[in-house]
Amino acid sequence: MYGRMGLNEDSRFLSLILRHKPEVIGISLDEHGWADVDEVVAGIGRGRKFDRDTLEEIVRTDAKGRYSFNEDRTRIRANQGHSLPVDVELKEGEPPAVLWHGTGEKYVGSIERQGLIPKSRLYVHLSADRETARRVGQRHGRPVIYRVLAGTMREDGFVFYRSENGVWLIKEVPVRYLERENG
Repeated sequence: MYGRMGLNEDSRFLSLILRHKPEVIGISLDEHGWADVDEVVAGIGRGRKFDRDTLEEIVRTDAKGRYSFNEDRTRIRANQGHSLPVDVELKEGEPPAVLWHGTGEKYVGSIERQGLIPKSRLYVHLSADRETARRVGQRHGRPVIYRVLAGTMREDGFVFYRSENGVWLIKEVPVRYLERENG
């Protein structure tokens, strides 16, 4: 028994389930990342105090807009960030001329050799504004911000997607499209 967690801990646990490990609570995601809401509530509820109201509160208050319900609110999914091979039905988008990527100083060497790669995720995540990228970078230590020349990439044939919560996604960003700034 996990016991009662706070809303933040419940949200992180929901993220783990809907992005990476649905099997932890004995459920599966469909090919588009959707999970049955009743199964999610029951599965999480076996290990901690959790109900439909808690799930609704997590989705409603999540500042990053990580989750979506379907129209009749019977299914839920994470909007992006999956390590599982799911197709969240992203729509191709026309990015602004510049997007941003925040990271920690410890990753600079690798990025400047390989560019931005998704590592354990399906896509590289990019921000529409520098401040959001800086906040993301701070989670990894001393922040380093990269300007991503998204308009040039698009002209060169790269495909960008925009998730439901406004995060820009792309399969990779080669080094030639990156300009480093200090956070």
